[in-house]
Amino acid sequence: MLRPFRGVRYTSDDLGAVTSPPYDLISPAEARRLADAHPNNVVRLILPGAGHYTEARDTLAAWLDAGILAADATPALYVYEQSGATSVQRGLIGAVGVGSAAVLPHENVMPGPVADRLALMRTTQANLEPIFLLYAGGGPATAVVERVAATSPPLLDLTSNDGTRHRLWAITDSADLDTIAGDLAGHHAMIADGHHRYATYQRLQAEHDEPGPWDGGLAYLVDSTAYPPDLKAIHRVIPALPVSEAVARAKGAWQVHEYASLDEALTALATANNPAYVVTAGGPAHLLTDPDPLQLSLAMPDDRSERWRSLATAVLNEFLLPKVWGIEDDEQQVQIVHHDHARAAALARETDGTAVLMRPLDASDVFAVAEEGERVPRKSTSFGPKPATGLILRTFATG
Repeated sequence: MLRPFRGVRYTSDDLGAVTSPPYDLISPAEARRLADAHPNNVVRLILPGAGHYTEARDTLAAWLDAGILAADATPALYVYEQSGATSVQRGLIGAVGVGSAAVLPHENVMPGPVADRLALMRTTQANLEPIFLLYAGGGPATAVVERVAATSPPLLDLTSNDGTRHRLWAITDSADLDTIAGDLAGHHAMIADGHHRYATYQRLQAEHDEPGPWDGGLAYLVDSTAYPPDLKAIHRVIPALPVSEAVARAKGAWQVHEYASLDEALTALATANNPAYVVTAGGPAHLLTDPDPLQLSLAMPDDRSERWRSLATAVLNEFLLPKVWGIEDDEQQVQIVHHDHARAAALARETDGTAVLMRPLDASDVFAVAEEGERVPRKSTSFGPKPATGLILRTFATG
């Protein structure tokens, strides 16, 4: 499932100043702040701006030539650890086989982000940040990970601005690599984060008839048995749909409960039966519950499993958005806000729109849907903690 590669890493000690969150969690303002804070921040590679992919290529080449980045001498799998005040997550970074039946996507993708990442990857000839995979392990591979982390000095040890400690080790011993390969060969891995990047890996591989570095893609693999994932909600904002209009239309198909404050509505959402949503633009908020069974049944596709049909994001995409509000889910009409309900409400207020706030999906439902070969709607899940970007890169010349 994972093969060793020669990781490309920063050579300086100020790693906290040159790393970043994943590209799709960085706002334009945050990208500017990161770029201004350090001339070698990885954001200059991962977010060069549409049409500026050659700038990322030239910057990567210049940093390699100047020794700002350097490839490790020996191919390795890498143990990566993230730790905070109350949690630890460890996993393996390597090159995952692209197109393998062992890799299970669980979420749909949109063509725009895939085209963007493909242009960047094709131009730079590099995987600049890993996708995040989960598998049900508990076997010899995890034992190797734990032993290496407990007994070996790390290649790097830094604490990022959010207080998370990041450590990295290289596994080059052939016996350990064989143990890991033998264990992982019998497992499937679900994509927790990075569906657009994995789709990009597949597109890039399809462009080549001969074997090559495009047959692998940078990936971070975590044993979810040893380190259960943290699954958070992803909220929606619908610009130019005032809350009053959204609520008025919903009353024909949902039970609508009004609350004086957003906090009160979110408290009610926490115990409401699924599917349920809070709609707001800040201030008063409304909780939508108990959709009309007949209308819901007619809206949901017959060719999907019962589990898929019960997902809150599926009901949102198939019933609430198109049938109740007359809106199709696309990047222009429906904006995405990760985790932060207050930010979603503020964005709705700024755009004279409606924020749709949800609870996170259940991880067991997501795994089950993926095992059945189905995919949840785009931006249904936010698994964490996500790997930091910039700790290790993979270039096609060295990987």
